[in-house]
Amino acid sequence: MTVSHLAVLIIGIALVFDYINGFHDAANSIATIVATRVLTPLQAVAWAAFFNFAAAFLFGTSVARTVGKGFVNLDLVTPWVILAGLVGAIVWDLITWWLGLPTSSSHALIGGYAGAAIAHAAVVRGVGHSFEGLILGQWPLTLLFIFTAPMIGLVTAYFLMVMVYWLFRKSSPAKMDKYFRKLQLLSSAALSLSHGSNDAQKTMGVITGVLVTSGYQTAFAVPNWVIIAAYGAIALGTLSGGWRIVHTMGGRLTRLRPRSGFCAETGGAMAILLATRLGLPVSTTHAIAGAIAGVGSIHRLKAVRWGIATNILWAWVLTIPMAALIAWFSYFALHELAGA
Repeated sequence: MTVSHLAVLIIGIALVFDYINGFHDAANSIATIVATRVLTPLQAVAWAAFFNFAAAFLFGTSVARTVGKGFVNLDLVTPWVILAGLVGAIVWDLITWWLGLPTSSSHALIGGYAGAAIAHAAVVRGVGHSFEGLILGQWPLTLLFIFTAPMIGLVTAYFLMVMVYWLFRKSSPAKMDKYFRKLQLLSSAALSLSHGSNDAQKTMGVITGVLVTSGYQTAFAVPNWVIIAAYGAIALGTLSGGWRIVHTMGGRLTRLRPRSGFCAETGGAMAILLATRLGLPVSTTHAIAGAIAGVGSIHRLKAVRWGIATNILWAWVLTIPMAALIAWFSYFALHELAGA
């Protein structure tokens, strides 16, 4: 296979991953607005898809640069490394989607990329030098945000709920819901914008990495066509829905009403936009799940089904190592089959 054919193949697979990311993470954008019955599922996915794509025109490419060159040693990155990393991320995403677990496509991609780079370093430099495939880069902040993103979402959503109850203390629940059914359209749009701003950029970083390692670019700069393609793929994926995960996020974690849905979506969006501002590939799943738990705990801790939350937490913890392991095996399989 020629370099150009391989590059085209990997870019196609990257866009498939972006599409899968969209329908895997669709629940993040629409679960609350569907659970509160503000929009039907079909209306909600169309609403979310539009704002996922609109983010292409509002945010930069700092997250793309972080993903492309902030985790692995670029001297040890080849198109085959990127291909194996994508395989690891896609396989883990599909496994967790089938199980109905809202894990992070972001961390699956990072884990897959790292696992493939470690495998390549083992081949070219020896097993004892495997971890030379990684650099310190953005790992500390990214790993820190695995824990802080859901906490930011939780705390922000909790205090928003406190504020809402204080401001509307003389209003009946029915009157509150009448207002917040309309306001939730805005909060859902904000969450979808934040989701697109962070998640589509990860695929942009991978595709730009392919262009650099294949010799089509000498510097890491994201072309405009890559931006449009990545945002288009994630919007189409969102339009396809992700109904297994919607059930977990929108109904099983806690009971939501329009006012709590508004606070959860706003809290999640604020956490994601903070990470995008810092150039970090944060998990939109982590942020919104934490925000949903925050609004659920405003009444009492038992309002949150902590057993479900624990299962989600375990899936979060396992995502990077499991995607890395799958990518590690994938790289060696490609190495044997194609002499990568």
